[in-house]
Amino acid sequence: MIPEERYADVVLALRETFDVTEFQEIRRMTKGLSSDLVFRIVVHGSPYLLRIMTRIDERMDPCRIFACMSVAADAGLAPCVRYANTKSGVSITDFIEEMPFLPSQALIQLPGTLRSLHALPPFPKTFNYITAHNGFIWRFRKAGLLPEDEIEEVFTRYARLTATYPRLESDMVSCHMDLKPENILFDGQRLWLVDWQAAFVNDRYFDLGVAANFLVDDDADELTYLERYFGHRPDEYERARFFLMRQVLHMLS
Repeated sequence: MIPEERYADVVLALRETFDVTEFQEIRRMTKGLSSDLVFRIVVHGSPYLLRIMTRIDERMDPCRIFACMSVAADAGLAPCVRYANTKSGVSITDFIEEMPFLPSQALIQLPGTLRSLHALPPFPKTFNYITAHNGFIWRFRKAGLLPEDEIEEVFTRYARLTATYPRLESDMVSCHMDLKPENILFDGQRLWLVDWQAAFVNDRYFDLGVAANFLVDDDADELTYLERYFGHRPDEYERARFFLMRQVLHMLS
C-alpha cells in the first residue's frame, strides 16, 4: 500500500515517533483531491493520520506547510502533530474521528475558529489570491475556449471587480485557503481544520468567502456568520468586502 521507495521514510517516522517499525493497521484515505498519499494507521492501539507528500516544489513546500500546520496545532485548531520531516515530506498527526456536522452548526461554530486562525502569528509566506489568480483568469480568456461575445460582459465586470477590491495590509492574515467541507472536521464537540497544503498569509475575506459558499444561503445567514466572526454586527463596508470576495470566488470556481 505504501510505495516501496517511500517505505524507509515511513519506518523512520514510526521509529522516531513511536519507537516501532510497523503499524498494527493501515487504511488508505481517499477523500479529497490532494496529490499526497494519506493513510489512517493504528499504532499502540491508537489511530493516527500518516501523510506522504508525493510532490515537493516551491508551491508544495513542506517547510511552509508543516510550519503552518504546527502553529495551527499548537493553537488547538489542527490535530496534534506527532512527526513532520521537511526533507521527506512525511507527517503523522492525531486522527480525528468524524461525527455528523450540520451546516446550521457550522454557521455558528466555524466563524470563531476562523477568527482564532486569523489571529495567529503570520504564516511564512504571502499569497494574495486576487492578484495572483487575476493572471490565471486572463490567460483563460486569451485561450479562446469560449466565444468572445459570450464572455465579454463577464470579463468586463470581473476587471471592474478586481480593480475595486481593496488590498489592505491589515486584512492580510494567516489563512487556511482551502476550507471546503472535507477539510473541516467535527469530533462531536469541536472543529478541527486539516490539510494545510494551501496555507499562506492572505486576505481574511478569502477564507470567509470560501467557507461561506458552503454555508451562507441568505442575508440572515450572512449576518449570523459575519457577526460571529467579527464579534459585532457587520457594518456596510464589511458586508461589501465580503460580497465582492464571494463574487471573485464564484468567477474562479
